[in-house]
Amino acid sequence: MSESRICVGAIAGAFGVTGEVRLKSFCAEPEDIATYGPLWTEDGARSFTIEITRAVKNGFAATLSGVASKEAADALKGLRLYADRDALPSLPDDEFYHADLIGLEVVDTGGRVLGRVTAVHNHGAGDLLEISGPGLKTAALLPFTRAAVPTVDLAAHRIVADPPEGVFPD
Repeated sequence: MSESRICVGAIAGAFGVTGEVRLKSFCAEPEDIATYGPLWTEDGARSFTIEITRAVKNGFAATLSGVASKEAADALKGLRLYADRDALPSLPDDEFYHADLIGLEVVDTGGRVLGRVTAVHNHGAGDLLEISGPGLKTAALLPFTRAAVPTVDLAAHRIVADPPEGVFPD
């Protein structure tokens, strides 16, 4: 996937029989997914213009350009949708797109390498950075708070962490 696009949603399957899809939005303001211009498949081979028709449980019912039947909508189930980075709003200094955090090296306040961010999770209580690296049998989950992550330096591709006791082995 190109760094010029960011995943903003996914198709959860068909909704009804007229080609509508059930759309899951990963945007901070879920309905904004329809405002980011054409959305692309991960490989960039297809693009879709989206029109949200109504809110439904766990997402939206939406029409996609070029999708006119239940069968065509069903065939898209699980497809992740990407927006051009230029179409997304710029963020304040203390906010980051998850895509920008994945792959960053994580060091502690003494400079010891702890690992790399492999994923960002949010289970309702705030973001968690999943970190894999040397000396870790399983991935560590670091709360993405100012106390635990005082510095994110995108230019240097590095995060400085002050992890709570027990997150990483000594």
